[in-house]
Amino acid sequence: MSNKPVRAQAKGSAGVTAAHNSAVGEHALGKASSQAPPSSKGKGSAKKPTVAKPESRLAMVRRARRINRELAEVYPYAHPELDFRNPFELLVATVLSAQTTDLRVNQTTPALFAAYPAPEDMAAAAPEHLEELIRPTGFFRAKSKALLGLSQALRDTFGGEVPGRIEDLVTLPGVGRKTANVVLGNAFGVPGITVDTHFGRLVRRWKWTEQEDPEKVEAEICAIFPKSEWTMLSHRVVFHGRRICHARRPACGACPIAPLCPAYGEGETDPEKAKKLLKYEKGGLPGQRLSPPPDYPGLPAPPAGPAPV
Repeated sequence: MSNKPVRAQAKGSAGVTAAHNSAVGEHALGKASSQAPPSSKGKGSAKKPTVAKPESRLAMVRRARRINRELAEVYPYAHPELDFRNPFELLVATVLSAQTTDLRVNQTTPALFAAYPAPEDMAAAAPEHLEELIRPTGFFRAKSKALLGLSQALRDTFGGEVPGRIEDLVTLPGVGRKTANVVLGNAFGVPGITVDTHFGRLVRRWKWTEQEDPEKVEAEICAIFPKSEWTMLSHRVVFHGRRICHARRPACGACPIAPLCPAYGEGETDPEKAKKLLKYEKGGLPGQRLSPPPDYPGLPAPPAGPAPV
């Protein structure tokens, strides 16, 4: 495990009290002034508490970019958590990842790609066999239909190759902007924001946007960051959401960006208790990939166990 989180955790937990005196900017200043004692000047002339100023857009953008820089230090190894060897495998794995974990997908795809290594192979698959192979990922009938459709489209329209343009990718069955951005950013090096459940949840928690619609979230976040940061920002935010900033019980006391977070305190603030909430490599546990990148500091995920007798 990297030494970065240790430094960051100490900074986050020790700086939590100071955090809201400075790092959240205008929120903190307003909160401090609202708690000032009333003036004793004149009878019954107590001053009304000052209402906290809303954070300006400039302050929010600066805070957002600082969070991204901090996350880059904490997760220098951030990467897509789906195992893949080529654009087709990444496309298929991303379609399968809907409504399930990347780990479950990674445990399922070795047998799938052994049977159908190319679009032409998958396009000719028997639906029943394809469904059985992907059954562990859930919603296997709908996913099987999407995989057959996109494989046939790749074979018939794109010469058996995954296209490298978002306009083409979103014409494939089962492929929306999220999936297209995953493929473009990680198989073709084309920058894109991937708005999955974790990403949308965290950017709203951090007050970068109030939008709920993924396309509107994507547009607003793209406007905050340089294009060159889009793909890695997506990985860092998702990594943080999976490991520390959980939906129901964030590990606030172990969070490296606590001083910058307007939602600090929604989760466990005690450092020792928060540390027990950390997941994957942050908690000393295996990650989601069976074949992680060489610089990943955690343990590889285990393959799927034998099928029950």
